Amino acid sequence: MTTDVLISEVGPRDGLQSVKATMPTAHKLAWIDGLHAAGLREIEVGSFVPARLLPQMADVAEVVRHALTRPGLTVMALVPNVRGAEAALASGVHKLTLPVSASEAHSLANVRKTRAQMVDEVRAVVALRRASAPKVRVEAGLSTAFGCTLQGPVPEDDVVRLAVALAEAGADEIGLSDTTGMANPAQVRRLFRRVRAEIGERTGAAHLHNTRGLGLANCLAAHDAGVRTFDSSQGGLGGCPYAPGASGNVVTEDLVFMFEAMGVRTGVDLDRLMAAREALRAGLPGEPLYGMTPEAGLTRGFTYADGRVPAAMKGTA
Repeated sequence: MTTDVLISEVGPRDGLQSVKATMPTAHKLAWIDGLHAAGLREIEVGSFVPARLLPQMADVAEVVRHALTRPGLTVMALVPNVRGAEAALASGVHKLTLPVSASEAHSLANVRKTRAQMVDEVRAVVALRRASAPKVRVEAGLSTAFGCTLQGPVPEDDVVRLAVALAEAGADEIGLSDTTGMANPAQVRRLFRRVRAEIGERTGAAHLHNTRGLGLANCLAAHDAGVRTFDSSQGGLGGCPYAPGASGNVVTEDLVFMFEAMGVRTGVDLDRLMAAREALRAGLPGEPLYGMTPEAGLTRGFTYADGRVPAAMKGTA
């Protein structure tokens, strides 16, 4: 299916690492299957970190093996360093993403490295990829790009300089993340345009949070600035354990509805996406799930951007 934007589902990693409960592996696999059946074609399925630090990710290699059997799916995993990248590449992932904080305070809290050290880490991962798995893409996610609860405001010039340094280190994509939910639409539009002016098509995904209710507005601002890949999490699951108060990823269901209602093709089927939500609920019973679209339902007369009618609405007046 032809799409205008790519919705990159990060719930199985970003979402699950932020809740106390550990989803059983069988439920993770069923959830990923449901997301794939809904039309999502890039899923961050886990992170390669020590199980003692994130027990929720202890089964990541098994999850990757299963996800690789889903046709047309780009299987992505987060890695904080070369050691994690070695394990991820051995598992067969299609894409690595490394967290590089624009805030020095957050960088030290999150990965115990300075920003300069993380640029060196990205360079080393790129070299490893080049030698062992040249088709794998390397993404650097610039976290706390719009502000930090530990440091406070993050100068835009710092973000732009860091994006350039990561491009020079060989990262294929450099995305911007509103890790702490502090961004506003004007800021998002301005910063993405500044970064794109410096690194061009290497400008990657918008990873935006709904902490203060501006998630969708910020996604629209990023789209206005030329962004075409958007991270989101089903049910709004997730946040950042090393950024106090950083709750609330953008809800995948709401993001898909917004774009499709605007005439922007996502390739995602909302009926099947709601079915995947039930798989998530079964795997994390009692965990709060968010989203306005799942609660309110589709609008009367809603059609997808390509003219399709949702299955649930066929035959209705």
